[in-house]
Amino acid sequence: MKNYRTKIISNQEVSPGYFRMKILAPGFGDKAHPGQFIMFRVQRSLPPLLRRPFGIFRTGFLPADCDGLPPIEFVEIVYKVVGRGTGIMAELHEGDKVELLGPLGNGFDSTSCDGEKILVGGGIGLIPLYMLASEFIANGCKVRLLMGGRTREDILFVTEFERLGVQTYVSTDDGSLGEEGFVTQVLERKLLKFPDAEVYACGPMPMLSAVHTICSDNQTPLQVSLEESMACGVGACLGCVVKGAGHTEENPSYLCSCKVGPVFKSQYLDWSALGQKNNDCGGCA
Repeated sequence: MKNYRTKIISNQEVSPGYFRMKILAPGFGDKAHPGQFIMFRVQRSLPPLLRRPFGIFRTGFLPADCDGLPPIEFVEIVYKVVGRGTGIMAELHEGDKVELLGPLGNGFDSTSCDGEKILVGGGIGLIPLYMLASEFIANGCKVRLLMGGRTREDILFVTEFERLGVQTYVSTDDGSLGEEGFVTQVLERKLLKFPDAEVYACGPMPMLSAVHTICSDNQTPLQVSLEESMACGVGACLGCVVKGAGHTEENPSYLCSCKVGPVFKSQYLDWSALGQKNNDCGGCA
């Protein structure tokens, strides 16, 4: 974990309300793992006071401008404008000074390459899956990505995933792109075809809850990345705790999403409590 006082390389709208920001971050890529996140300071005046959490889309290098100079390393995030903080971010430009803390949290366990790898993402939940897909492909794994969204505007980076060699399947609630229906319906069919698959998911809580039920019924290993709102990102404020499996009032079990997660093996979570949530932070406000 490191605090970077740095600057923006680019900040572009890639779909209505969705932005892709590239930030100068020397040495960041050596520390980052799929599923981790950063805390981004959006403050220009006093409010908004707190940093905002964002999943890491990818890291990489830009070519140097002059011969003999090393390449420029960057970290890239993708966010949806949903509130004041992300509204401020959408107005930032190349060269603007920013501050970020990261990488933070625990990401996906991607050490195994046995069987099919099925990634399930909804909306902004597709973002942490790109690094995961890249790592699986580099290790020779077979990867399928099930992309879901309300409309075609919520389907992001199909081309980028396909360039990695990932087989992608698109579904939208209104049928404006790909198959009409929920991404979980596609997942049910794929698990019938690939019963030995492992599933990795990120998205709004109703989608994750449905994915958990499907995987539990099929005895399929599942890792989920939770989109919890976070105030500090380092486990100090306890504002992003979720109930763990077996939680009772007599024997409470609380898990801090930013410290223990944001990625969890699904069997360690209390889904009766999580299923009542409707988190879709869009990269957080």
